[in-house]
Amino acid sequence: MAELLKVQGLTVTAEDTELLHGAELTIGEGETHVLMGPNGAGKSTLGSTIMGSPEYTVTGGSIFFDGEDITEESADKRAKRGLFISFQNPIEIGGITLSDFMRTALEQITGKRIKLFDFRKRLYAAMDILEMDHSYADRDLNVGFSGGEKKKAEILQLLMLRPRLAILDETDSGLDVDAVKTVSKGIEEYLKSCGGSLLIITHNTKILEAIKVDRTHIIVSGKIVAEGGAELVDYVNENGFEKYIGEKA
Repeated sequence: MAELLKVQGLTVTAEDTELLHGAELTIGEGETHVLMGPNGAGKSTLGSTIMGSPEYTVTGGSIFFDGEDITEESADKRAKRGLFISFQNPIEIGGITLSDFMRTALEQITGKRIKLFDFRKRLYAAMDILEMDHSYADRDLNVGFSGGEKKKAEILQLLMLRPRLAILDETDSGLDVDAVKTVSKGIEEYLKSCGGSLLIITHNTKILEAIKVDRTHIIVSGKIVAEGGAELVDYVNENGFEKYIGEKA
């Protein structure tokens, strides 16, 4: 499997506090990886840094995507390369509809104008997969959306933008059982239709039940301390992170 993402010795700070200490991560094309760890371990920090969030400063190490060093690139340039992140708490943006936001993002990434009819047809097909009412397309982005609808809107972006690597940061957080199933269905559709790679950051492994996991990573205190296959998810479900917290040094 060709290497798509490589994180080497990544050290990251925010407000003069070091949050990641030499983190290492490699993801191949078409692979699904899971990142787990206790609260405050650095899961979201790693995901956001890979995406290029200005909130974090890289003070050591490198990030390579498709063989090119993107450590210093801005988030918008990374998005055009095919990186995507769904947020733990999607923000509300008044004054721009979900449809307009999605169409603009798609045109920015592809560099091509998209006919409205063709765009709407594709958008509604993706909304149907997520059991979203089509009226949400003309509502301001996430404004007045329930927690579940916000998460569905994030997965809708995933299906429309078709990134090469998607980072899903606690996408299942706060969702009921039915909503988790629907979001999982959207993720399955992305994997089937796009063949992209996934980095799933999660506490709730329900979302993983219908997804083939290639690699699992455990992060504690800003360092990847253990790696394994899907069986590592089962181990954490049964035993928690106590073993890895004790071994973090």
